[in-house]
Amino acid sequence: MLESWRRRVARWIAPTAPRMATRAYAGARQSRLTTAFGASGNSSADTELLGGLSQLRARSRQLVRDAPYAKRARSIIQNNVVGTGIGMQAQVRTTRDQLNERVNASIEDAWREWCRASACHTGGALHFCDFERALIGQVFEAGEVFIRKHYRAFGDSKVPFAIELIEAERIADEWTFPPPPTSGANLRMGVEVDSYGRPVAYWVRERHPGELRLAVEQNDRLERVPAEQMVHLRIVDRWPQTRGEPWLHAVLRKLNDMDEYSGAEVLAARMSANYFATIESAADEPIAGAEVQEDGTRQVQIEPGVIEQLLPGDELKFHTPNRPNAALDPFLRYMLREVAAGIGVSYESISRDYSQSNYSSSRLALLDDRDLWRALQQWFIRQFREPLHREWLQQAVLARAVQGVPISEYTFAPEKFSAVAFKPRGWSWVDPVKEVEAFKEAVKAGFTTVTDVIAATAGGLDIEDVIATRSRELAMLAAAGIKVDTTVVEEKPPAPDAAAPEPEQPDDDGERPARVVSIAR
Repeated sequence: MLESWRRRVARWIAPTAPRMATRAYAGARQSRLTTAFGASGNSSADTELLGGLSQLRARSRQLVRDAPYAKRARSIIQNNVVGTGIGMQAQVRTTRDQLNERVNASIEDAWREWCRASACHTGGALHFCDFERALIGQVFEAGEVFIRKHYRAFGDSKVPFAIELIEAERIADEWTFPPPPTSGANLRMGVEVDSYGRPVAYWVRERHPGELRLAVEQNDRLERVPAEQMVHLRIVDRWPQTRGEPWLHAVLRKLNDMDEYSGAEVLAARMSANYFATIESAADEPIAGAEVQEDGTRQVQIEPGVIEQLLPGDELKFHTPNRPNAALDPFLRYMLREVAAGIGVSYESISRDYSQSNYSSSRLALLDDRDLWRALQQWFIRQFREPLHREWLQQAVLARAVQGVPISEYTFAPEKFSAVAFKPRGWSWVDPVKEVEAFKEAVKAGFTTVTDVIAATAGGLDIEDVIATRSRELAMLAAAGIKVDTTVVEEKPPAPDAAAPEPEQPDDDGERPARVVSIAR
Protein backbone atom coordinates (compact mmCIF):
# COMPACT_ATOMS: atom_id res chain seq x y z
CA MET A 1 0.00 0.00 0.00
CA LEU A 2 2.87 2.35 0.79
CA GLU A 3 4.34 1.74 -2.65
CA SER A 4 1.07 2.51 -4.43
CA TRP A 5 0.73 5.70 -2.41
CA ARG A 6 4.22 6.79 -3.48
CA ARG A 7 3.42 6.17 -7.15
CA ARG A 8 0.23 8.23 -6.83
CA VAL A 9 2.09 11.15 -5.23
CA ALA A 10 4.73 10.95 -7.96
CA ARG A 11 2.05 11.32 -10.61
CA TRP A 12 0.62 14.37 -8.83
CA ILE A 13 3.93 16.23 -8.56
CA ALA A 14 5.32 15.15 -11.93
CA PRO A 15 5.74 18.10 -14.32
CA THR A 16 3.16 18.24 -17.07
CA ALA A 17 4.28 17.86 -20.66
CA PRO A 18 4.58 21.14 -22.54
CA ARG A 19 1.51 21.88 -24.64
CA MET A 20 2.17 21.97 -28.37
CA ALA A 21 1.84 25.44 -29.88
CA THR A 22 -0.89 25.67 -32.53
CA ARG A 23 -1.00 28.02 -35.49
CA ALA A 24 -4.14 29.87 -36.56
CA TYR A 25 -5.15 32.47 -39.10
CA ALA A 26 -4.82 35.99 -37.76
CA GLY A 27 -8.19 36.84 -39.29
CA ALA A 28 -9.85 34.04 -37.27
CA ARG A 29 -8.49 34.98 -33.82
CA GLN A 30 -10.95 36.25 -31.23
CA SER A 31 -10.23 39.22 -29.00
CA ARG A 32 -12.04 42.08 -27.37
CA LEU A 33 -11.42 44.13 -30.53
CA THR A 34 -13.12 41.58 -32.79
CA THR A 35 -16.27 40.94 -30.77
CA ALA A 36 -18.64 42.07 -33.53
CA PHE A 37 -16.44 40.92 -36.39
CA GLY A 38 -18.08 37.88 -38.02
CA ALA A 39 -20.54 37.47 -35.15
CA SER A 40 -23.40 36.58 -37.50
CA GLY A 41 -21.93 33.14 -38.16
CA ASN A 42 -21.85 31.12 -41.34
CA SER A 43 -25.27 31.65 -42.88
CA SER A 44 -26.57 31.09 -46.38
CA ALA A 45 -27.33 33.86 -48.86
CA ASP A 46 -31.09 33.50 -48.42
CA THR A 47 -30.77 33.57 -44.62
CA GLU A 48 -28.85 36.85 -44.78
CA LEU A 49 -31.31 38.37 -47.26
CA LEU A 50 -34.46 37.26 -45.46
CA GLY A 51 -34.12 39.60 -42.50
CA GLY A 52 -32.94 42.72 -44.30
CA LEU A 53 -34.03 42.59 -47.94
CA SER A 54 -37.04 44.88 -47.51
CA GLN A 55 -35.04 47.44 -45.53
CA LEU A 56 -32.15 47.32 -48.00
CA ARG A 57 -34.50 48.07 -50.89
CA ALA A 58 -36.22 50.90 -49.02
CA ARG A 59 -32.94 52.60 -48.13
CA SER A 60 -31.51 52.10 -51.60
CA ARG A 61 -34.57 53.68 -53.21
CA GLN A 62 -34.43 56.60 -50.78
CA LEU A 63 -30.79 57.31 -51.61
CA VAL A 64 -31.40 57.12 -55.36
CA ARG A 65 -34.30 59.52 -54.85
CA ASP A 66 -32.50 62.01 -52.58
CA ALA A 67 -28.70 61.53 -52.72
CA PRO A 68 -27.05 62.97 -55.86
CA TYR A 69 -24.18 60.45 -56.03
CA ALA A 70 -26.54 57.48 -55.77
CA LYS A 71 -28.66 58.86 -58.58
CA ARG A 72 -25.53 59.52 -60.61
CA ALA A 73 -24.38 55.91 -60.10
CA ARG A 74 -27.67 54.57 -61.45
CA SER A 75 -27.40 56.81 -64.52
CA ILE A 76 -23.85 55.56 -65.15
CA ILE A 77 -25.02 51.93 -65.11
CA GLN A 78 -27.96 52.65 -67.41
CA ASN A 79 -25.95 54.71 -69.89
CA ASN A 80 -23.07 52.26 -70.21
CA VAL A 81 -24.89 48.92 -70.11
CA VAL A 82 -27.93 49.80 -72.24
CA GLY A 83 -27.35 53.30 -73.54
CA THR A 84 -29.94 54.08 -76.19
CA GLY A 85 -30.83 50.40 -76.51
CA ILE A 86 -29.20 47.12 -77.51
CA GLY A 87 -29.64 46.56 -81.23
CA MET A 88 -30.64 43.32 -82.91
CA GLN A 89 -29.52 41.93 -86.25
CA ALA A 90 -30.97 38.68 -87.60
CA GLN A 91 -28.35 36.20 -88.79
CA VAL A 92 -30.39 33.65 -90.75
CA ARG A 93 -28.19 31.99 -93.38
CA THR A 94 -28.85 30.15 -96.62
CA THR A 95 -27.71 26.65 -97.48
CA ARG A 96 -24.58 28.25 -99.00
CA ASP A 97 -23.75 29.83 -95.64
CA GLN A 98 -24.61 33.32 -96.87
CA LEU A 99 -26.79 35.77 -94.98
CA ASN A 100 -30.39 35.54 -96.18
CA GLU A 101 -31.06 39.24 -96.68
CA ARG A 102 -34.76 38.82 -97.43
CA VAL A 103 -35.55 36.77 -94.32
CA ASN A 104 -33.32 38.85 -92.06
CA ALA A 105 -34.91 42.08 -93.26
CA SER A 106 -38.41 40.74 -92.59
CA ILE A 107 -37.47 39.67 -89.05
CA GLU A 108 -35.83 43.01 -88.28
CA ASP A 109 -38.80 44.95 -89.67
CA ALA A 110 -41.23 42.95 -87.53
CA TRP A 111 -39.05 43.47 -84.45
CA ARG A 112 -38.79 47.20 -85.08
CA GLU A 113 -42.57 47.39 -85.38
CA TRP A 114 -43.08 45.45 -82.13
CA CYS A 115 -40.64 47.66 -80.16
CA ARG A 116 -43.15 50.51 -80.15
CA ALA A 117 -44.48 51.33 -76.68
CA SER A 118 -48.07 50.56 -77.64
CA ALA A 119 -47.12 47.04 -78.77
CA CYS A 120 -44.37 45.72 -76.48
CA HIS A 121 -45.33 47.24 -73.12
CA THR A 122 -48.51 46.19 -71.37
CA GLY A 123 -48.92 49.72 -70.05
CA GLY A 124 -48.26 51.28 -73.45
CA ALA A 125 -45.82 53.81 -71.98
CA LEU A 126 -42.33 52.36 -72.49
CA HIS A 127 -40.64 51.84 -75.83
CA PHE A 128 -38.53 48.71 -75.72
CA CYS A 129 -35.30 50.74 -75.40
CA ASP A 130 -36.81 52.65 -72.47
CA PHE A 131 -38.01 49.34 -71.04
CA GLU A 132 -34.42 48.05 -71.09
CA ARG A 133 -33.15 51.15 -69.30
CA ALA A 134 -35.87 50.76 -66.67
CA LEU A 135 -34.89 47.11 -66.15
CA ILE A 136 -31.20 47.76 -65.52
CA GLY A 137 -32.15 50.71 -63.29
CA GLN A 138 -34.33 48.43 -61.15
CA VAL A 139 -31.60 45.80 -60.95
CA PHE A 140 -29.21 48.46 -59.66
CA GLU A 141 -31.68 50.07 -57.26
CA ALA A 142 -33.58 47.05 -55.91
CA GLY A 143 -31.18 44.25 -56.81
CA GLU A 144 -33.68 42.52 -59.09
CA VAL A 145 -36.64 42.99 -61.38
CA PHE A 146 -39.29 40.68 -62.78
CA ILE A 147 -40.67 40.62 -66.33
CA ARG A 148 -43.97 38.88 -66.93
CA LYS A 149 -44.81 37.65 -70.43
CA HIS A 150 -48.38 38.11 -71.65
CA TYR A 151 -49.51 36.14 -74.69
CA ARG A 152 -51.99 38.58 -76.18
CA ALA A 153 -51.81 41.55 -78.50
CA PHE A 154 -51.89 45.08 -77.08
CA GLY A 155 -52.82 48.11 -79.11
CA ASP A 156 -52.45 47.60 -82.85
CA SER A 157 -49.68 45.01 -82.53
CA LYS A 158 -49.67 42.09 -84.94
CA VAL A 159 -47.76 39.91 -82.48
CA PRO A 160 -49.75 38.44 -79.56
CA PHE A 161 -46.95 39.03 -77.10
CA ALA A 162 -46.20 41.81 -74.59
CA ILE A 163 -44.12 42.22 -71.44
CA GLU A 164 -44.85 43.74 -68.04
CA LEU A 165 -42.32 45.22 -65.61
CA ILE A 166 -42.89 44.02 -62.03
CA GLU A 167 -40.94 45.68 -59.23
CA ALA A 168 -39.42 43.53 -56.48
CA GLU A 169 -41.88 44.78 -53.85
CA ARG A 170 -44.75 43.05 -55.62
CA ILE A 171 -43.23 39.63 -54.88
CA ALA A 172 -44.57 38.42 -51.50
CA ASP A 173 -41.30 38.26 -49.55
CA GLU A 174 -42.99 37.26 -46.29
CA TRP A 175 -45.31 34.66 -47.85
CA THR A 176 -44.70 31.17 -46.43
CA PHE A 177 -48.23 29.71 -46.25
CA PRO A 178 -49.99 27.78 -47.71
CA PRO A 179 -47.44 25.16 -48.81
CA PRO A 180 -46.72 25.06 -52.54
CA PRO A 181 -48.92 22.71 -54.54
CA THR A 182 -45.89 21.30 -56.40
CA SER A 183 -44.57 18.14 -54.82
CA GLY A 184 -41.14 18.57 -53.27
CA ALA A 185 -41.13 22.36 -53.67
CA ASN A 186 -40.78 24.98 -50.96
CA LEU A 187 -41.43 28.69 -50.74
CA ARG A 188 -38.49 31.07 -50.34
CA MET A 189 -39.27 34.76 -50.02
CA GLY A 190 -42.19 34.58 -52.42
CA VAL A 191 -40.50 32.27 -54.94
CA GLU A 192 -41.57 28.65 -55.19
CA VAL A 193 -38.51 26.51 -55.91
CA ASP A 194 -37.86 22.78 -56.24
CA SER A 195 -35.22 20.76 -54.41
CA TYR A 196 -32.50 22.05 -56.79
CA GLY A 197 -33.39 25.71 -56.31
CA ARG A 198 -34.98 26.00 -59.75
CA PRO A 199 -37.99 28.39 -59.77
CA VAL A 200 -41.36 26.73 -60.22
CA ALA A 201 -43.68 29.70 -59.66
CA TYR A 202 -43.76 33.25 -58.29
CA TRP A 203 -46.31 34.59 -55.81
CA VAL A 204 -47.10 38.09 -57.05
CA ARG A 205 -49.25 40.79 -55.51
CA GLU A 206 -51.83 42.21 -57.88
CA ARG A 207 -50.77 45.73 -56.94
CA HIS A 208 -47.75 47.37 -55.36
CA PRO A 209 -47.92 47.32 -51.52
CA GLY A 210 -47.23 51.06 -51.49
CA GLU A 211 -49.77 51.87 -54.20
CA LEU A 212 -52.62 54.31 -53.66
CA ARG A 213 -55.80 52.74 -52.34
CA LEU A 214 -58.70 54.50 -54.01
CA ALA A 215 -61.32 52.10 -52.65
CA VAL A 216 -61.68 50.09 -49.46
CA GLU A 217 -62.15 46.81 -51.29
CA GLN A 218 -58.74 47.12 -53.01
CA ASN A 219 -56.83 44.56 -50.98
CA ASP A 220 -53.55 42.76 -51.57
CA ARG A 221 -54.39 39.65 -53.52
CA LEU A 222 -51.76 37.11 -54.43
CA GLU A 223 -51.47 35.35 -57.77
CA ARG A 224 -49.38 32.28 -58.44
CA VAL A 225 -47.56 32.89 -61.74
CA PRO A 226 -45.77 29.89 -63.32
CA ALA A 227 -42.05 30.33 -63.84
CA GLU A 228 -42.48 29.88 -67.62
CA GLN A 229 -44.25 33.23 -67.74
CA MET A 230 -41.62 35.17 -65.76
CA VAL A 231 -38.07 36.39 -66.25
CA HIS A 232 -36.18 37.07 -63.03
CA LEU A 233 -33.25 39.43 -63.60
CA ARG A 234 -30.67 39.46 -60.82
CA ILE A 235 -26.96 38.88 -60.31
CA VAL A 236 -26.27 35.74 -58.30
CA ASP A 237 -23.19 36.12 -56.08
CA ARG A 238 -23.76 32.96 -54.04
CA TRP A 239 -25.72 29.84 -54.80
CA PRO A 240 -28.39 29.09 -53.84
CA GLN A 241 -29.58 32.69 -53.83
CA THR A 242 -33.28 33.13 -54.51
CA ARG A 243 -33.48 36.93 -54.52
CA GLY A 244 -31.14 39.72 -55.58
CA GLU A 245 -29.48 42.31 -53.39
CA PRO A 246 -29.34 46.06 -54.17
CA TRP A 247 -26.04 47.12 -55.68
CA LEU A 248 -25.71 49.87 -53.06
CA HIS A 249 -25.89 47.44 -50.13
CA ALA A 250 -22.20 47.88 -49.21
CA VAL A 251 -22.26 51.70 -49.31
CA LEU A 252 -25.73 52.57 -48.03
CA ARG A 253 -24.48 53.89 -44.70
CA LYS A 254 -21.59 55.81 -46.22
CA LEU A 255 -23.83 57.53 -48.76
CA ASN A 256 -26.30 58.46 -46.03
CA ASP A 257 -23.48 59.75 -43.81
CA MET A 258 -22.12 61.85 -46.68
CA ASP A 259 -25.54 63.29 -47.37
CA GLU A 260 -26.17 64.14 -43.71
CA TYR A 261 -22.67 65.54 -43.19
CA SER A 262 -22.77 67.79 -46.24
CA GLY A 263 -26.21 69.03 -45.16
CA ALA A 264 -24.86 69.87 -41.69
CA GLU A 265 -21.90 71.73 -43.23
CA VAL A 266 -24.24 73.77 -45.41
CA LEU A 267 -26.35 74.64 -42.38
CA ALA A 268 -23.24 75.68 -40.45
CA ALA A 269 -22.10 77.84 -43.38
CA ARG A 270 -25.50 79.54 -43.51
CA MET A 271 -25.28 80.30 -39.80
CA SER A 272 -21.73 81.64 -40.14
CA ALA A 273 -22.85 83.99 -42.91
CA ASN A 274 -24.94 85.90 -40.32
CA TYR A 275 -22.63 88.03 -38.18
CA PHE A 276 -23.45 88.44 -34.51
CA ALA A 277 -21.62 90.13 -31.67
CA THR A 278 -21.70 90.61 -27.89
CA ILE A 279 -21.02 93.68 -25.78
CA GLU A 280 -19.13 93.32 -22.53
CA SER A 281 -19.97 96.24 -20.30
CA ALA A 282 -18.59 97.22 -16.91
CA ALA A 283 -21.38 99.74 -16.23
CA ASP A 284 -24.61 98.86 -14.49
CA GLU A 285 -26.69 101.11 -16.69
CA PRO A 286 -28.29 99.52 -19.76
CA ILE A 287 -26.81 100.32 -23.12
CA ALA A 288 -28.63 102.97 -25.08
CA GLY A 289 -31.05 101.42 -27.54
CA ALA A 290 -30.96 97.96 -25.94
CA GLU A 291 -34.19 95.96 -25.82
CA VAL A 292 -34.92 93.77 -22.84
CA GLN A 293 -36.08 90.29 -23.83
CA GLU A 294 -38.47 88.04 -21.94
CA ASP A 295 -35.60 86.05 -20.44
CA GLY A 296 -33.96 89.24 -19.14
CA THR A 297 -31.22 89.48 -21.77
CA ARG A 298 -30.62 92.67 -23.71
CA GLN A 299 -30.21 92.93 -27.47
CA VAL A 300 -28.98 95.78 -29.65
CA GLN A 301 -29.82 95.92 -33.35
CA ILE A 302 -26.80 96.84 -35.49
CA GLU A 303 -27.69 98.66 -38.71
CA PRO A 304 -25.43 98.61 -41.79
CA GLY A 305 -23.25 101.71 -42.16
CA VAL A 306 -23.95 102.94 -38.59
CA ILE A 307 -21.22 103.22 -35.96
CA GLU A 308 -22.44 103.16 -32.38
CA GLN A 309 -20.55 104.91 -29.59
CA LEU A 310 -20.13 102.65 -26.58
CA LEU A 311 -19.83 103.74 -22.99
CA PRO A 312 -16.47 103.72 -21.26
CA GLY A 313 -15.54 100.13 -20.41
CA ASP A 314 -17.79 98.55 -23.08
CA GLU A 315 -16.19 96.17 -25.54
CA LEU A 316 -17.79 94.93 -28.77
CA LYS A 317 -16.77 91.39 -29.81
CA PHE A 318 -17.73 89.86 -33.19
CA HIS A 319 -18.09 86.09 -33.48
CA THR A 320 -17.29 84.42 -36.82
CA PRO A 321 -17.54 80.62 -36.96
CA ASN A 322 -14.88 78.90 -39.11
CA ARG A 323 -17.14 77.99 -41.99
CA PRO A 324 -17.00 76.89 -44.79
CA ASN A 325 -14.87 74.02 -43.55
CA ALA A 326 -11.60 73.81 -45.49
CA ALA A 327 -11.35 70.06 -44.81
CA LEU A 328 -14.78 69.32 -46.31
CA ASP A 329 -13.61 68.78 -49.90
CA PRO A 330 -10.75 66.28 -49.26
CA PHE A 331 -12.87 64.37 -46.72
CA LEU A 332 -15.80 63.98 -49.10
CA ARG A 333 -13.42 62.91 -51.89
CA TYR A 334 -12.06 60.21 -49.60
CA MET A 335 -15.57 59.01 -48.76
CA LEU A 336 -16.61 59.08 -52.41
CA ARG A 337 -13.65 56.92 -53.42
CA GLU A 338 -14.90 54.24 -51.02
CA VAL A 339 -18.40 54.58 -52.43
CA ALA A 340 -17.10 54.21 -55.99
CA ALA A 341 -15.15 51.09 -55.02
CA GLY A 342 -18.23 49.59 -53.35
CA ILE A 343 -20.41 50.18 -56.41
CA GLY A 344 -17.77 49.09 -58.92
CA VAL A 345 -17.31 52.31 -60.88
CA SER A 346 -14.36 54.67 -60.99
CA TYR A 347 -14.12 57.80 -58.89
CA GLU A 348 -13.80 59.98 -61.99
CA SER A 349 -17.00 58.68 -63.57
CA ILE A 350 -19.20 59.00 -60.48
CA SER A 351 -17.85 62.40 -59.41
CA ARG A 352 -17.02 63.92 -62.80
CA ASP A 353 -14.00 65.34 -61.03
CA TYR A 354 -10.90 65.00 -63.20
CA SER A 355 -8.83 67.51 -61.26
CA GLN A 356 -7.31 64.80 -59.07
CA SER A 357 -5.93 62.66 -61.91
CA ASN A 358 -3.86 63.03 -65.04
CA TYR A 359 -4.62 61.72 -68.50
CA SER A 360 -2.97 58.33 -67.98
CA SER A 361 -4.75 57.52 -64.72
CA SER A 362 -8.08 58.69 -66.07
CA ARG A 363 -7.62 56.53 -69.15
CA LEU A 364 -6.80 53.49 -67.02
CA ALA A 365 -9.93 54.07 -64.95
CA LEU A 366 -12.00 54.43 -68.10
CA LEU A 367 -10.66 51.19 -69.57
CA ASP A 368 -11.28 49.38 -66.29
CA ASP A 369 -14.87 50.65 -66.28
CA ARG A 370 -15.41 49.44 -69.83
CA ASP A 371 -14.40 45.91 -68.87
CA LEU A 372 -17.17 45.99 -66.27
CA TRP A 373 -19.70 47.39 -68.74
CA ARG A 374 -18.91 44.67 -71.30
CA ALA A 375 -19.40 41.97 -68.65
CA LEU A 376 -22.74 43.46 -67.63
CA GLN A 377 -23.82 43.82 -71.25
CA GLN A 378 -23.19 40.14 -71.93
CA TRP A 379 -24.99 39.19 -68.70
CA PHE A 380 -28.00 41.28 -69.75
CA ILE A 381 -28.03 39.71 -73.23
CA ARG A 382 -27.73 36.16 -71.87
CA GLN A 383 -30.35 36.51 -69.17
CA PHE A 384 -32.93 38.66 -70.97
CA ARG A 385 -32.44 39.42 -74.64
CA GLU A 386 -31.64 35.94 -75.99
CA PRO A 387 -34.57 34.09 -74.35
CA LEU A 388 -36.90 37.00 -75.12
CA HIS A 389 -35.92 36.96 -78.80
CA ARG A 390 -36.68 33.27 -79.14
CA GLU A 391 -40.04 33.73 -77.42
CA TRP A 392 -40.96 36.78 -79.49
CA LEU A 393 -39.92 35.19 -82.79
CA GLN A 394 -42.03 32.12 -82.14
CA GLN A 395 -45.12 34.22 -81.45
CA ALA A 396 -44.41 36.52 -84.41
CA VAL A 397 -43.99 33.65 -86.89
CA LEU A 398 -47.08 31.81 -85.68
CA ALA A 399 -49.07 35.04 -85.98
CA ARG A 400 -47.73 35.49 -89.56
CA ALA A 401 -46.21 38.84 -88.62
CA VAL A 402 -42.88 37.87 -90.26
CA GLN A 403 -43.63 37.59 -93.94
CA GLY A 404 -40.33 36.04 -94.96
CA VAL A 405 -40.52 33.04 -92.61
CA PRO A 406 -43.05 30.31 -93.47
CA ILE A 407 -44.54 28.51 -90.47
CA SER A 408 -43.67 25.09 -91.90
CA GLU A 409 -39.98 25.93 -92.29
CA TYR A 410 -39.79 27.56 -88.85
CA THR A 411 -41.43 24.57 -87.19
CA PHE A 412 -38.90 22.25 -88.79
CA ALA A 413 -35.81 24.32 -87.81
CA PRO A 414 -36.58 27.06 -85.23
CA GLU A 415 -32.93 27.38 -84.22
CA LYS A 416 -32.02 28.35 -87.78
CA PHE A 417 -34.34 31.35 -87.76
CA SER A 418 -33.48 32.28 -84.15
CA ALA A 419 -29.87 33.07 -85.06
CA VAL A 420 -29.24 36.65 -84.05
CA ALA A 421 -26.41 39.05 -83.27
CA PHE A 422 -27.00 41.64 -80.54
CA LYS A 423 -25.33 45.00 -80.82
CA PRO A 424 -24.65 46.61 -77.42
CA ARG A 425 -23.36 50.11 -77.32
CA GLY A 426 -19.66 50.79 -77.83
CA TRP A 427 -17.49 53.70 -76.77
CA SER A 428 -15.73 56.44 -78.66
CA TRP A 429 -11.98 56.86 -78.83
CA VAL A 430 -10.02 58.10 -75.84
CA ASP A 431 -7.05 59.24 -77.95
CA PRO A 432 -8.28 59.00 -81.57
CA VAL A 433 -4.95 59.49 -83.35
CA LYS A 434 -3.03 56.89 -81.36
CA GLU A 435 -5.86 54.37 -81.07
CA VAL A 436 -6.79 54.45 -84.76
CA GLU A 437 -3.19 53.77 -85.69
CA ALA A 438 -2.98 50.98 -83.11
CA PHE A 439 -6.17 49.34 -84.42
CA LYS A 440 -4.93 49.58 -88.00
CA GLU A 441 -1.68 47.87 -87.09
CA ALA A 442 -3.55 45.19 -85.10
CA VAL A 443 -5.82 44.47 -88.07
CA LYS A 444 -2.79 44.23 -90.42
CA ALA A 445 -1.05 41.85 -88.04
CA GLY A 446 -4.12 39.66 -87.73
CA PHE A 447 -4.55 40.29 -83.99
CA THR A 448 -8.11 41.56 -84.49
CA THR A 449 -10.64 42.20 -87.24
CA VAL A 450 -12.42 45.21 -88.66
CA THR A 451 -15.66 43.72 -87.38
CA ASP A 452 -14.38 43.68 -83.81
CA VAL A 453 -13.03 47.23 -84.04
CA ILE A 454 -16.32 48.60 -85.35
CA ALA A 455 -18.31 46.72 -82.69
CA ALA A 456 -16.10 48.16 -79.94
CA THR A 457 -16.05 51.77 -81.11
CA ALA A 458 -19.05 52.49 -83.33
CA GLY A 459 -21.68 52.93 -80.61
CA GLY A 460 -23.79 49.85 -81.34
CA LEU A 461 -23.23 49.68 -85.11
CA ASP A 462 -21.72 46.68 -86.85
CA ILE A 463 -19.68 46.25 -90.01
CA GLU A 464 -22.75 45.75 -92.19
CA ASP A 465 -24.25 49.01 -90.98
CA VAL A 466 -21.00 50.88 -91.60
CA ILE A 467 -20.51 49.38 -95.08
CA ALA A 468 -24.09 50.11 -96.12
CA THR A 469 -23.91 53.69 -94.84
CA ARG A 470 -20.49 54.25 -96.38
CA SER A 471 -21.60 52.89 -99.75
CA ARG A 472 -24.67 55.11 -99.75
CA GLU A 473 -22.56 58.11 -98.72
CA LEU A 474 -20.02 57.58 -101.53
CA ALA A 475 -22.81 57.23 -104.08
CA MET A 476 -24.40 60.49 -102.94
CA LEU A 477 -21.07 62.33 -103.04
CA ALA A 478 -20.25 60.99 -106.50
CA ALA A 479 -23.68 61.95 -107.83
CA ALA A 480 -23.20 65.49 -106.52
CA GLY A 481 -19.65 65.73 -107.80
CA ILE A 482 -18.24 66.43 -104.35
CA LYS A 483 -14.83 65.23 -103.29
CA VAL A 484 -13.81 65.05 -99.66
CA ASP A 485 -10.68 63.96 -97.84
CA THR A 486 -11.98 60.41 -97.47
CA THR A 487 -12.89 59.98 -101.13
CA VAL A 488 -11.05 56.97 -102.48
CA VAL A 489 -9.43 57.48 -105.88
CA GLU A 490 -8.99 54.23 -107.74
CA GLU A 491 -5.62 53.96 -109.46
CA LYS A 492 -5.46 51.85 -112.63
CA PRO A 493 -2.62 49.34 -112.72
CA PRO A 494 0.13 50.16 -115.30
CA ALA A 495 -0.21 48.47 -118.70
CA PRO A 496 2.24 45.61 -119.29
CA ASP A 497 5.23 46.46 -121.49
CA ALA A 498 5.06 44.48 -124.72
CA ALA A 499 8.82 44.76 -125.31
CA ALA A 500 9.67 43.46 -121.86
CA PRO A 501 12.23 40.65 -122.10
CA GLU A 502 11.32 37.16 -121.10
CA PRO A 503 12.45 36.19 -117.62
CA GLU A 504 15.74 34.37 -117.57
CA GLN A 505 15.62 30.67 -117.10
CA PRO A 506 17.76 29.34 -114.30
CA ASP A 507 20.82 27.31 -115.07
CA ASP A 508 20.97 23.61 -114.47
CA ASP A 509 22.26 24.21 -110.98
CA GLY A 510 19.23 26.35 -110.14
CA GLU A 511 20.99 29.71 -110.19
CA ARG A 512 19.97 32.54 -112.46
CA PRO A 513 22.69 33.86 -114.88
CA ALA A 514 24.31 37.16 -114.08
CA ARG A 515 22.52 40.13 -115.61
CA VAL A 516 24.43 43.01 -117.16
CA VAL A 517 22.72 46.39 -117.01
CA SER A 518 24.09 49.24 -119.08
CA ILE A 519 23.44 52.78 -117.93
CA ALA A 520 23.40 55.45 -120.62
CA ARG A 521 24.99 58.68 -119.61
